[in-house]
Amino acid sequence: MQIAFRHHDSLRLFVEIAQYGSFSDAADALNMTKGAISYQIKTLEADLGLQLFERKSRGVALTLEAQQLLTTCRLQYRAIEAELANLKGSENQPLTVGMSSYFASRWLSPRLMTFMQEHPDIQLRIQPMTQLFELDRQGVDLAIRWGNGNWNDVNIDPFMPLPAWPVGNPDAAKKVRQIGLERAFSELTLLRDNDDSTAWSDWFEAAGLPAQTRKDTLIIPDPNVRVQAVIDGQGIALNDALITRELEDGQLVRLSDVELTSYGYFLARPRSANRTNRVDAFINWLQQL
Repeated sequence: MQIAFRHHDSLRLFVEIAQYGSFSDAADALNMTKGAISYQIKTLEADLGLQLFERKSRGVALTLEAQQLLTTCRLQYRAIEAELANLKGSENQPLTVGMSSYFASRWLSPRLMTFMQEHPDIQLRIQPMTQLFELDRQGVDLAIRWGNGNWNDVNIDPFMPLPAWPVGNPDAAKKVRQIGLERAFSELTLLRDNDDSTAWSDWFEAAGLPAQTRKDTLIIPDPNVRVQAVIDGQGIALNDALITRELEDGQLVRLSDVELTSYGYFLARPRSANRTNRVDAFINWLQQL
């Protein structure tokens, strides 16, 4: 207990770092240097007498002991945060809704005024996010998450089915016409939103094409940046009907009729949080649109 108390800050930092696959990614997200991250972890490992991370050629991985420690720390911090919320009176706090800037600007923003008019008593905070996980840690009451809904880290409510399909710029579309879909897709860079995404694998399976094992994929977490990257010819991506404007303008071209019908937008809530009247009001409003 004394060790845990004395190293509270280091353990809290460990919990933050553990969600990333490399110290470089953690440093960028936490606005620290990679050296500072490495030093803090080495110091904590020495004090605890445990190895927390295995250093690999492409990042780091948690040891078994670190995974057990992470589970314990998360449970304790969530309990503390929940109690603080109760003490402050959660119903008087702003309702924080996390989502990508892509979804916020292309779908939610034109509709948002009606919620504010219907619920003037709820202070709403829209939080742009590219990493829609560990919502409670980020102070998010509700998130609008893209994917197929197969997540076990949050409570899920169905919201907006919106199939995803591959798009590219006119040059990519020309290449598909000239050499065929399978060969073109084996040569074009696949743009993804994160390391763990299975969206492209799901699409290749739906299309009856062999899975891609190439390593020249480009990870761009921000969907709006990813759309621009496709326009600029940096690769191809999976998108949905929210890019209608770019399709109509000819900046983007749909490359196949095959689509991921199970994909779309889901309402995600932290498992550790109680469902409040504010959250219910926002969910009901969304589902009535």
